[in-house]
Amino acid sequence: MAGDAFTPTDIIMHIGLNCPELSGHLNPMTTLGRELARRGHRVTVVARPDGQGKAAAAGLGFAAIGATEFPRGSIAAQAMTLGGMSAIQALRYTVGMMRLAAEVTLRDLPAVIRAEGFDALLVDQVNPAAGTIAEIAGVPYVQVCNALALNRDTECPPAVLPWRYQPGLLGRLRNRFGNWFLYRVTEPVRREIDGYRARHGLPTLMRQSEPAYLAEIAQQPAFFDFPRAKPEPRLHFTGPWHGPATTAAVPFPWDRLDGRPLVYASLGTLQNRLVGMFSAIASAVEPLDAQLVISLGSADTDPAAVAARCPGGPIVVPVAPQLALLEKAAVVITHAGLNTALESLAHGLPMVAIPITNDQPGVARRLEWLGVAEVVPPNRLTVSRLRTAISRVTDDPGYRERAHLRAAEIRELAGVRRAADIIEEAFRTGQPILARSGT
Repeated sequence: MAGDAFTPTDIIMHIGLNCPELSGHLNPMTTLGRELARRGHRVTVVARPDGQGKAAAAGLGFAAIGATEFPRGSIAAQAMTLGGMSAIQALRYTVGMMRLAAEVTLRDLPAVIRAEGFDALLVDQVNPAAGTIAEIAGVPYVQVCNALALNRDTECPPAVLPWRYQPGLLGRLRNRFGNWFLYRVTEPVRREIDGYRARHGLPTLMRQSEPAYLAEIAQQPAFFDFPRAKPEPRLHFTGPWHGPATTAAVPFPWDRLDGRPLVYASLGTLQNRLVGMFSAIASAVEPLDAQLVISLGSADTDPAAVAARCPGGPIVVPVAPQLALLEKAAVVITHAGLNTALESLAHGLPMVAIPITNDQPGVARRLEWLGVAEVVPPNRLTVSRLRTAISRVTDDPGYRERAHLRAAEIRELAGVRRAADIIEEAFRTGQPILARSGT
């Protein structure tokens, strides 16, 4: 069935989903998968064994790749290592993880496609190896940006670098240098994939005349991107993919909330072992008329040990029911992971961003550009700076007003439904789906 055209009355497909086995990617991808399954499609997550739990929680099928090299628990161990890093060190480590993911995907995904009989694939932008396999196998695919869309543009600073948007010649020159730098840093991943492509008679990734995917969908809204010099015709900004797959029940001591304004702090599920940052956050909040809740983002981290280093008696939990807490929060302190940023923005909440690595600097600068957040870079983090940033976003009503305006826009987007519509249209017609202006 791979490559067949589907008519509007014959659209039921078996769709494979491939993305990194990390919450920031699996949560939105499986939410999207649930929406496709709700429409009658059979959906199977293709990942290393650590992805099986999220697939099962979303009610989706699962097919393993890389099981020999990456038994259950391997990704958590990698995350533990990454969690103690910062900045460029973490970026280089992430590139190494991406190269290993590419190697496993290139080796194992072809057999999984044959065994599962996939009609189509959704592949994460950060694992282009899966797109290469789909191209070789003749399976139509849509590229998915679960994190910030990383598409290069001379007007936009690279998402992994902590640069503000700067129009004009100097900004373009700076951005070109940043793109060159990332091109060199990511060379191990590209070399792995391009070698495989060469053996199958395909041009290198950088020499493709046009994308092989039928569409590219990003869960960020169109307003959550800097102005581009040349918008990519197949890139669709749909809005956030939040839904049941990301709202599993999590225990929390609700009786400890005392009615003061709630400050919710989370540094995500990767860089969550930088205990000094949590201590600085607690010290910054302590003299304010507010109650602090800290989510460590990992069940493997001892909350009592962290709480002992945090003044002011904050509530510290391994993992928090984030969406429920956002309903009660007054302000969010975040690592600026895309999912937390969009969830907070959807609740109309001002933020203080402490971006650490990967696309977090790009997310933080977009929040700042929208006027809904203050940014405190980790290398400039002090209790005084952090307290000033928290006071600024809480005392100035403009931050909350702008966040409320964006929340209203997000409510109008129906992101997950729009994304599923694009996917179905692409796979039904077998033709590239071009984005409407501004979407």
